[in-house]
Parts: sequence; C-alpha cells; structure tokens
Amino acid sequence: MGFYNSVILPRLCHLAMRNRRLLPYRERVIGSAEGRVLEIGVGSGLNLPFYRAPAREVLGLEPDPWLITKARSTAGRRQKSAVFVGGSAEAIPLDDRSIDTVVTTWTLCTIPDASRALGEMRRVLRPAGRLLFVEHGLAPDAGVRWWQDWLTPAWRRISGGCHLNRPIQAMIESSGFRVDRIETGYMPGPKPMSFMYEGSARPD
Repeated sequence: MGFYNSVILPRLCHLAMRNRRLLPYRERVIGSAEGRVLEIGVGSGLNLPFYRAPAREVLGLEPDPWLITKARSTAGRRQKSAVFVGGSAEAIPLDDRSIDTVVTTWTLCTIPDASRALGEMRRVLRPAGRLLFVEHGLAPDAGVRWWQDWLTPAWRRISGGCHLNRPIQAMIESSGFRVDRIETGYMPGPKPMSFMYEGSARPD
C-alpha cells in the first residue's frame, strides 16, 4: 500500500483532473485570481495556463515531489512564471497576511485536516484578500448523500484520501471566512462524485 499511496495514487489523480468537463470551472476560478496568489495543491500544474495578468505572482504549494516536477515542466512549456513550494496546506510555510488570493480547486476533499488547512489559508491572506474555490462535496439530496456517506470509507482508500461527503460551504464559513459568492450544482457524471461548490470568500 505504501508504493500505491505514494507513487500510483498521485499519477491516477493527475489523470482524473484532466477531465475536460472541469475546464470551465478552471477558467472562471483561476481567471479571477489577482495579486500575489497561493494555489493550494498545485499538483501537476493543470491550472497554470488559466492565470491572467492580474495574477502578478503565483506560488504553487504541493506536498508531492513528483507532482512538483510535473508542474515545473508544465510551467516551462506554457512559459508561465510560478514558484513551487513543497509543503502541506496544514502548515503553509509563508508569512501571515502575505497573500492576496488563495486558490483551491478540488483539494479540500483530500486534505486530512481540512479545518486546520483553511485556518492556515486565512492566516496567510491579507485582510482584503480572497479565497477562490471550486470543490466537490456533500450534495443536497438525501438519496445522493446516503451514497456519499456509504461510498466514502472505501473511496478514501482508493483515491488518495478523497471524501465525497464534505460540506464545503459550512467548512469554509466555520474557519473564519465569509462566503460572498457561491454557485452549486451537479456537473455531468455520477451524482455522488459530481456536486460542485464554486465561489469566493473573504476573511471574516
């Protein structure tokens, strides 16, 4: 399981994130980033092509060395400037109030202590900064929620710790953020895996 968790799973997740149905979400969320940007779980750099001029500096936080290598390659091919930081979202190695925008795309589902990670995101954000997010999580329909709860224990073991049933908006709001925009709904695909939360929040 050690080899599977440390080597195979990151590669499988990398392939899953290439789903073309995710592109509109990336375009909207990443395209809104401004100033000094911290991307949580930059992975292999799939978001890098979507950053626009208002994002003057991009820092990519990623705990997996293999994925950092892939992200550097992506940045080079796309001629995108980015600095990659090895580390965990639960202990972000940056100063307080040093970031204008934090970006998280399909990462809160896998972070073991997501509440602590959100607290760290709030810590590094400037008072007027924004958290931009798109995540999958707990659905509003009781039948879908039942499947999410039933599937999550096994799903976590085969998908790098991914939880299908995390209440994304409630998690963000309980971590010292005020959600100022949110859109929710199912994207095409199996409903337990496809209820999306997209929006922005500010430190409260």
